[in-house]
Amino acid sequence: MAADPAGQGAPALTKKDFVTDQEVRWCPGCGDYAILNAVQSTFPELGIPRENFVVVSGIGCASRFPYYVNSFGFHGIHGRAPAIATGLKIMRPDLQVWVVGGDGDLLSIGGNHLIHALRRNIGLKILLHNNRIYGLTKGQYSPTSEVGKKTKSTPFGSVDRPFNTVSLVLGAEATFVARSVDIFGAHLKETLRRAAAHEGAAFVEVYQNCNIFNDGAFDYMREKEVREDGTLALRHGQPMIFGKNHEKGIRLVDGVPKVATLGRDGVTEADLWVHDERAPIEVAFALSRMGPPDFPTPIGVFRAAAVQPYEAALDAQIAESVTRKGRGDLARLLGAGDTWVVAD
Repeated sequence: MAADPAGQGAPALTKKDFVTDQEVRWCPGCGDYAILNAVQSTFPELGIPRENFVVVSGIGCASRFPYYVNSFGFHGIHGRAPAIATGLKIMRPDLQVWVVGGDGDLLSIGGNHLIHALRRNIGLKILLHNNRIYGLTKGQYSPTSEVGKKTKSTPFGSVDRPFNTVSLVLGAEATFVARSVDIFGAHLKETLRRAAAHEGAAFVEVYQNCNIFNDGAFDYMREKEVREDGTLALRHGQPMIFGKNHEKGIRLVDGVPKVATLGRDGVTEADLWVHDERAPIEVAFALSRMGPPDFPTPIGVFRAAAVQPYEAALDAQIAESVTRKGRGDLARLLGAGDTWVVAD
């Protein structure tokens, strides 16, 4: 049952409350549909009044979200969604502000806005759809496209090295970092719930299939027959186990992660690396470097650190200033210092 959105006997919200009358206009089969469904299903479970949600986006396929989520929304310009959302969250810290964008929007022109929002630990919930391609502009390579990627803008193959998105945001010292996959419905919803509950900046990367311009980019971990071997579900306080029969795990050998088979060479669950999402950031960074061909792809929460949000620190500073010096006088401030009058 959905939570009471106001805590005072108000009708419980459902997914329908977050569905708009706008036609959803993505290509048939796009992974964005699954992400939208997860968001619309998760929001009513958070116990937050609908009018306290805001969805802010930039430019790209994912950036249509404000039209499809029945809440307050703002469709900004390319790459600027984190900056717009920052101003909103600082002025209205009571709001649940979600930033939605793709790998091109948030990691290319919007890259600096993204890392500074995370560095400051502003209480935004940032949902990055990573399909490793520019979809809206019809298939150019993106900051997460692999080396050698042949696209309309790189006909001989890209020579750029791609961003490792999780490593990048951990480098900005993001206090909550997670990854999920578009079609992993239950996992994605749980990840969104965790992000919503985090005090401070919460970043969630979602691997999302673009079946028109980059179909199959994540088949090595999305398809049912390889899913258990291709992904490592991170669970706080639990050993890192994966595989169809839970027969494999990750252990640390002289501080270096290694794949091990349980039962072979005497390896047991007690020998495996236990995930700690509150560990020092370098531990999460080491996890972010894991992936094919040598490792499964980690999904789940990499890091969840308790750090005061920027807006709380700012409010405390303002309150202290008012207590010590009283409220400011804007007219006096504007007229202070060297001033002059421009003649008519």
